[in-house]
Amino acid sequence: MKLQQLRYIWEVAHHDLNVSATAQSLFTSQPGISKQIRLLEDELGVEIFARSGKHLTHVTTVGETIIAMAGQILREVDAIKQVAQEFSDEKQGSLSIATTHTQARYALPGVIDDFRGRYPDVTLHMNQGTPTQIAELAAAGSVDFAIATEGMEHFQDLVMMPCYAWNRCVVVPEGHRLADQVRRNGPLTLEDVAREPIVTYVFGFTGRSRLDAAFSQAGLSPNVVFTATDTDVIKTYVRLGLGVGIIARMALDAAHDADLVPLDASHLFEPSITHIGFRKGTFLRRYMYDFIERFAPHLTKDQVDAAVACSTRVEREALFRDLELPVR
Repeated sequence: MKLQQLRYIWEVAHHDLNVSATAQSLFTSQPGISKQIRLLEDELGVEIFARSGKHLTHVTTVGETIIAMAGQILREVDAIKQVAQEFSDEKQGSLSIATTHTQARYALPGVIDDFRGRYPDVTLHMNQGTPTQIAELAAAGSVDFAIATEGMEHFQDLVMMPCYAWNRCVVVPEGHRLADQVRRNGPLTLEDVAREPIVTYVFGFTGRSRLDAAFSQAGLSPNVVFTATDTDVIKTYVRLGLGVGIIARMALDAAHDADLVPLDASHLFEPSITHIGFRKGTFLRRYMYDFIERFAPHLTKDQVDAAVACSTRVEREALFRDLELPVR
């Protein structure tokens, strides 16, 4: 059994059983991969992949177990490499992050700029996706860190730590009736917002569950006419008059969004909490600890290590229960 063979079965399984695509991603030949998989199956005496002619059709039951174990072995190998590199050059390496558009566009730029100034020889990679995709990438070891707000149920196998709290605002064009109403009568009500066509996030993105819960608890049915995963797209359609926008307050740029009027909605919705996390067993290099602390100053190395030492998610949540999070 060779490490290369384990790499091949893992990669094929994560390229939708497409050997050709796997070969391209690994810069090797398709026949070479097929041969090595066959040699491994012959050695083990079982089929990892079921076939129809020359095509792989699905992973066998025993294959699922073998591939999962192969993934664990490959992650341990990567951890060994990380340990060695930490001692050979603590400021050189790579850091990959999976997150949503809002975090990538509005929460991370300053952190990454600062981090790059400190670690110019660390290569950064950004992956954007849904909470489910983010969790899968982190759990598979395809990225180092996951940063997300929604869908925490998808992150059960990760060490997730709270970073900051945030809330929403309603954005409308200058002269909109809601802006005039707030100037005359004071803060918005949920009833005010529910009467308008709404442009906001796709369910499962950027605190959308808190928004839906607020309307539901008030017995209101919001008229959501357009959804998007990208805050800039939402603001574009607000400008076109499609509806009022409900977005993360931090996603409003005073310079670029001067034509939009932000109306405070923090009293209408419960605040959301953004978390950062990583797969259990991940070897954290010094610059990784540093990145976490730059993103969330209360998450010092000692605090992160304490979170790692927690046996359960409940125990980890208790660790942070009395922590006063910064607000953005």
